Amino acid sequence: MAMAALTREGRRFAPMISPRPITALRSSPLAPSLEDEGPIGVRYISTQVVRNRMKSVKNIQKITKAMKMVAASKLRAIQTKAENSRGLWQPFTALLGDLPSADVKKNVVVTISSDKGLCGGINSTSVKISKGLHKLNSGPEKETKYVILGEKAKAQLVRDSKKDIELIITELQKNPLNYTQVSVLADEILKNVEYDALRIVFNKFHSVVSFVPTVSTVLSPEIVEREAESGGKLGDLDSYEVEGGETKGEILQNLAEFQFSCVMFNAVLENACSEQGARMSAMDSSSRNAGDMLDRLTLTYNRTRQASITTELIEIISGASALEG
Repeated sequence: MAMAALTREGRRFAPMISPRPITALRSSPLAPSLEDEGPIGVRYISTQVVRNRMKSVKNIQKITKAMKMVAASKLRAIQTKAENSRGLWQPFTALLGDLPSADVKKNVVVTISSDKGLCGGINSTSVKISKGLHKLNSGPEKETKYVILGEKAKAQLVRDSKKDIELIITELQKNPLNYTQVSVLADEILKNVEYDALRIVFNKFHSVVSFVPTVSTVLSPEIVEREAESGGKLGDLDSYEVEGGETKGEILQNLAEFQFSCVMFNAVLENACSEQGARMSAMDSSSRNAGDMLDRLTLTYNRTRQASITTELIEIISGASALEG
């Protein structure tokens, strides 16, 4: 008898709980699936579902905070090396110049990128500039090839420029970067490619939140000699006094190889600094977003719990009223 009365009272209160529209459920990012929601007419989702989502967001936030701290530690270690390496290539720029507008037939674009992601758009920027250089220096009598450093540039350039890739080198930062390692790498590149101009694309580090895409140009000894004979910025080479029995061509060959290794060393370090700085910024933004999402989920959880308590109280009062009646 009491159960029949409770059923009748439940039917009386059912119209007071208006069902939530299905479209609203689907448009809300915090809305559960139809399996989690239960019968139509219930205006709250399961508290267990919200708790699971809150736990997932907290775990993600812990990971992003830890990655930010690791990136900050690596940045401090690399930044000092990058600042010291700038003194290596600057004398070469003063002596041999940096001529991005030099018109040559054989161009090699050296694209420096990272092996890992989660560092913003620094790799995409380098790839876009490399593609632009390739298009700019292409022609009926010109040849442009790629030398790729890093997995991220490789993944993007292999898709549409596979036939133009001359050499791919990855896992460059597996060990701490030093000049010996980079000079061996530069020697490997010079042995495997024929070039008139090497155009090195990298991200120059300015601060944690700022990096500038940069292109450095290293000319072959023949092009340097041609530019020196035609005057201009390289016309002062003949004013230097040369000691020893080496010819001018041999000296220019040695200078070009040493210049390339020094520029490469600085470029790799600058790009590594930019990578860690960009990763710090990306992980900081991710941590803040996770915190905002956690606040919204906490509010949803409290509302859900309150709605559940209110519904239970209504059921108890309805049952008591039915028994009294």
